[in-house]
Amino acid sequence: MNTGKLVRLNRIFGHASGRLCSVAVDHFMIYQEGLPEGLRDMPTALKLVVKGRPDAITMQIGIARNLWPDYAGAVPMILQASLVRPDDSAMELAATPEDAVRLGADAYAIVCFVRGATEAAYMRSVAVAVREAERFDMPVICHTYPRIFADGSVRISYAPEDIAWATRCAIELGVDVIKVPYCGDIASYRQIVSASPVRVVAAGGPQAADLASSLAMMGDVVKSGASGATIGRNIWGFANVTANVKAFKAVIHDGMSAEDALRKAGL
Repeated sequence: MNTGKLVRLNRIFGHASGRLCSVAVDHFMIYQEGLPEGLRDMPTALKLVVKGRPDAITMQIGIARNLWPDYAGAVPMILQASLVRPDDSAMELAATPEDAVRLGADAYAIVCFVRGATEAAYMRSVAVAVREAERFDMPVICHTYPRIFADGSVRISYAPEDIAWATRCAIELGVDVIKVPYCGDIASYRQIVSASPVRVVAAGGPQAADLASSLAMMGDVVKSGASGATIGRNIWGFANVTANVKAFKAVIHDGMSAEDALRKAGL
């Protein structure tokens, strides 16, 4: 690994725990549900997230250009490239690895939906991005999600075997970090994580019924040996965004229980 890439990865995974507690504010076309309430006022949402000092924040290129200058250097930034939907009604890229370099990002993120007829097309896009990113020593984070097609609809699969397949696809493409859903079982996820030669981080998942439930799930992710997580809706989808970030940091970095993390964050 060249020094440039190592420097960027070390910034993202800079905590002594070796794990990542990052926040995603890139929720756009992929979710097919309009503007999330927690991100409707993006300037305020971003301010509250940054105040909690996560290890990194993932965002689309327009947010990076228009809002990130106020926080440049305060927190590592990950540039999300993909404009996609699970049903393939959108399959585009809004940013390149060169854009990530110009904007000062520490990594370039790209989505890869697997299973289904378009699986190879997504994988081709990731492979092209990996080749281009190598020119700049820019790490590539692959957000890979297995799908289930049934009854005329498509949904994300949380089955361990499907998540193992999604992880293997990203490994074969040569990415630097893999983000996949948590399967709900510590032992199964541990097998997936331990079989990967690159870091695996968990997706924060759909919004939980309450913050405590999401923190408890994150505790299981840590027990599995994963290298942390990227959380979106379960941070800015609840009140007290800054404190929520701190609570997740307590679980991911300090190994606290959900109850202790809530107490430490003042929630």
